[in-house]
Amino acid sequence: MNNRRTKNLFAEWDEPASDETISEPSTHAPLAERMRPRTLAEFVGQNHLTADRRILRTLLEGAGALPSLILWGAPGTGKTTLARLLARRGGSQFVALSAVFSGVREVRAAIADAAEAQRKKDVHTILFLDEIHRFNKAQQDALLPAVEAGTITLVGATTENPSFEINSALLSRCRVLVLNPLTSEETKTILRRALEDHERGIANLLPRISDENLKRLAASSGGDARVALNALEAATLITEPDTDSFRTITHDALTEALGRARYAYDKAGEEHYNLASALIKSLRNSDANAALYWLARLIEGGADPVFIARRLCIFASEDIGLADPQAIVQASAAAQITHLIGLPEALYPLSQATIYLARAPKSNSVKRAYMSAREDAEGTASEPVPLHLRNAITGLMKREGYGKGYRYVHDDRRAREEMTCLPEKLHGRVYYEETETPDEA
Repeated sequence: MNNRRTKNLFAEWDEPASDETISEPSTHAPLAERMRPRTLAEFVGQNHLTADRRILRTLLEGAGALPSLILWGAPGTGKTTLARLLARRGGSQFVALSAVFSGVREVRAAIADAAEAQRKKDVHTILFLDEIHRFNKAQQDALLPAVEAGTITLVGATTENPSFEINSALLSRCRVLVLNPLTSEETKTILRRALEDHERGIANLLPRISDENLKRLAASSGGDARVALNALEAATLITEPDTDSFRTITHDALTEALGRARYAYDKAGEEHYNLASALIKSLRNSDANAALYWLARLIEGGADPVFIARRLCIFASEDIGLADPQAIVQASAAAQITHLIGLPEALYPLSQATIYLARAPKSNSVKRAYMSAREDAEGTASEPVPLHLRNAITGLMKREGYGKGYRYVHDDRRAREEMTCLPEKLHGRVYYEETETPDEA
């Protein structure tokens, strides 16, 4: 590779992978990088992929052809580490690119070098593309011929849903492996290793941390091992040694190291919509506690409060409607106040509206009424408006019968029962059906 940007992600992985020793990260590297697993035995989590007879273990231990893969998971779940472990399979050279720094030119250069290595040395190439979702569809198309021809084996890593972010043609030629966020216990295992490791960890700093604080750190990392390890290192470094040279890590030190509680949330990604969906479905199920929890996850994760307010307004009409006419008043008031004052104070009207909507009687009669009417509207789009419902604006229109037969209900009380307002083909159709809730009835 002549282009420097094709080598800047994993400098120590430039040579063909083999059983030879791989250089260790610098002692100045962050703790998360120093503690990166070097073997599958050191890897923690993702048992559904790495346990005996599971796909990744089979691929890592096998000698057969490696299929192209998309590793999909949240940050800090092991995507890059697994790609590195795959690179150690004998007989292949490993090339790493990042979609953040690279483009089509770098991809084509890597493919050209892979084709030359295959032709001259009979060496296959594994191309690791980190943040593959950052490539647009046209850039992803550049990978397609080489993947299809077997010139390269693509291992892509992404935090975004491949269904939406990966070209369907490319996706159909790759196997998608989903990596789950680490559990608190798995994160604690990783943290304990760092605390006890004198070679790569921070054991030489003599840290002490209570089980309660270790548990709190693991829970606050949102299943992200990188966040947990780097926060542990920061908390250790800002803690002054005592007279025995030990550093006792306190809750305050962890809070300072984390900056704020971490949430497994990306307001621009899929998890944003997952959390919003959880909020709405908890409201629909009249579970005020769960609704407040998901509301807090959205707010503390950095969601736009106006987005939340809009969702509450929609819910108030779609899932409550006339079963409690005050629901939409509460939601719209919360939306207006949120727009006026913003966070953090807006959390109060948003919480009030959330509790009210959760406790309110539920009815989707408004939604069902419209959907039923829409179906007929789509099927009878050419049906003319009855003449008696038309305004006779001109003399010609009046002579054509516009408005003839219209009955003004304020002066003619029987018009409500005797005058139809639907097209002739739809006479007698009922769209809105009242529920048994007192307000709607």
